[in-house]
Amino acid sequence: MSDNNTASDRERRNESRLKILELANMISVPMALNAVVRLNVPNSMAHHSTPISAADLLRLTPAADPDNLQRLLRLLASHGVFAEHLSNGGLRKYSLTDVGRTLVSDESGLSYSEYVLQHHQEALVRAWPLLDSAVADPSEEPFVRANGTPAYAFYGDNPEMNELMQRAMAGVSVPFMKAFLEIYHGFDGVRRIVDVGGSSGDCLRLILEKHRGITDAVNFDLPEVVAKAPNIDGVTHVGGDMFKAIPQGDAIFMKWVLTTWTDDECKTIMKKCYETLPKEGKLIACEPVLPHESDDSPRTRALLAADIFVMTIYRTKGKHRTEEDFRQLGISTGFSSFRAIYIDHFYTVLEFIK
Repeated sequence: MSDNNTASDRERRNESRLKILELANMISVPMALNAVVRLNVPNSMAHHSTPISAADLLRLTPAADPDNLQRLLRLLASHGVFAEHLSNGGLRKYSLTDVGRTLVSDESGLSYSEYVLQHHQEALVRAWPLLDSAVADPSEEPFVRANGTPAYAFYGDNPEMNELMQRAMAGVSVPFMKAFLEIYHGFDGVRRIVDVGGSSGDCLRLILEKHRGITDAVNFDLPEVVAKAPNIDGVTHVGGDMFKAIPQGDAIFMKWVLTTWTDDECKTIMKKCYETLPKEGKLIACEPVLPHESDDSPRTRALLAADIFVMTIYRTKGKHRTEEDFRQLGISTGFSSFRAIYIDHFYTVLEFIK
């Protein structure tokens, strides 16, 4: 064997060991992200027009140790959340990247920060060491094994967690909905719309602002959910069970609903939608859609990681699906046509026509 081959093999083994060490310590990344959000670093950095050092950030945040704060900033800079600016004298300063700016509150107080905080609450973190149980015995979610009750019931019993969940979903939903409504024209001609699993009605409010021709809108969710929904002009809040019946509409909208249910449960939900829609009525679902082949792109990794989150926290057999999976669900429930519209890198618009 040549020296070149020996060196190449040695380098490959070194890189392999390094990669495993990176993966084994990967928990440091989301926990560091959670920490800087809790310390209000992104918002504090956003109010500073030039790069800022960890020591200077102490005046703007609850942080007390500049060295430890800088360690967090360096790690997150290596993942593109912050940009590091190193002076000739060795002083490190940091600024927000486009990724970091998603953590900065907008004029409505929304950002992706709540999504980060929601995902790393103690009750959710307790479930992750039990992930292997979802494979060994999928009859019960790791979250249930760790906490004794399903996630949504747990949120319902903990008002602070439930409020954080609502804000987290709003922080993710609003930017997507604004982009979605700029590009998607499938609501043209719709007079009555039903949002299944619409929670507080934020999505319907944005739809109505964009499509003035819609004269009747129903926010449909569990009775205990809609009981807390705010009054929105043009929206009627209706409580019920989507597995039993869904209110009638020219179009039915849902976002991140099918993901947390099994294939059979999805068929039941979609069949109820089919039954209540008129001929040529639409089911418009916004869901994460997995690529057919796995790769190491940021999009694929984000979708696959979120799929494991669903398995761990919400349903062991709820899952992200491929475009073909959704096509087959539509066929099996009677819809005559289907198309997938790739507007967002995470959510895909799925249009089923009766």
